Amino acid sequence: MMRASPRPRAPITVSLPHPHPHAARVPAPRRGRTPSKPGGGTAQVQSLTRGLSILECLAKAEGGLTLTDVAHRVQLAPSTAHRLLSTLEKMQYVYQAGELGRWYVGLQSFTVGSSFLANRDFVAQSHPYMRRLMEQAGETANLAILDGTEAVFIDQVQCRETMRTIVKLGSRVPLHASGVGKAIFASLADEEIDAILKVKGLPRITEHTITSPETMWAAIRVIRQRGWSFDDEEHLPGTRCVAASIYNEHAEVLGAISIAGPSSRLPDPRIKPLGAMVAHIAEDVTRHLGGRWPHPR
Repeated sequence: MMRASPRPRAPITVSLPHPHPHAARVPAPRRGRTPSKPGGGTAQVQSLTRGLSILECLAKAEGGLTLTDVAHRVQLAPSTAHRLLSTLEKMQYVYQAGELGRWYVGLQSFTVGSSFLANRDFVAQSHPYMRRLMEQAGETANLAILDGTEAVFIDQVQCRETMRTIVKLGSRVPLHASGVGKAIFASLADEEIDAILKVKGLPRITEHTITSPETMWAAIRVIRQRGWSFDDEEHLPGTRCVAASIYNEHAEVLGAISIAGPSSRLPDPRIKPLGAMVAHIAEDVTRHLGGRWPHPR
């Protein structure tokens, strides 16, 4: 999740029946249209899927990847991987640099990806509140959203400390073992929580990770009552995090904001005041967005 200081489908094949010998002749395609070659659509979908897999592979790698690394990770022949990379390079989705000819995510990938944030209005509107949270707490503020069964970091305001907790935007953390994850987890309906627990379980990440369903349900009840969650080195040793959810007009979770820092700067006496601070700002964001805060005051 965090690190201290400077973290497709099988092609569908449709079988067409053989024409009856006395069936009416099929009209020729209209002028200007090129008939699809048998299997052409399937091949195009496969190439698209493979190209996107390569992009995802490069996005997860720090420091770029060689052609051999890319081919190995996406399980393609080097010649196929190179052909797809060359196509992506022409469209500026990837680029090649360095003596080893490593491949990196390109500017066009950033442009397309950043449009997601531009279209999520609550991200831009939450940012000033995150800055206020960072100023008041003196620690890095983060914003995350739910994606499937994980939380994904999409915005951050770093604190001014030399030693600070930084997360890579786009990185994912489990719901049961992170501050933003637990805040979002507790905001879901009981049936959704049950379904996620059945699929994901509660895998141990550190010695402090909650692995008992009974303990997790007890933590969820506390979070719902007080309006904020606490990650006590449950995802990364030496790091603590306090978080609270942001809600829409139906009191459905939009995401969660948090402050995170080294455990040495977040001792036990600071946790409760920081929790109240994060919850207060999360409530302000919720009301600014026209949402409804569901926690007791």
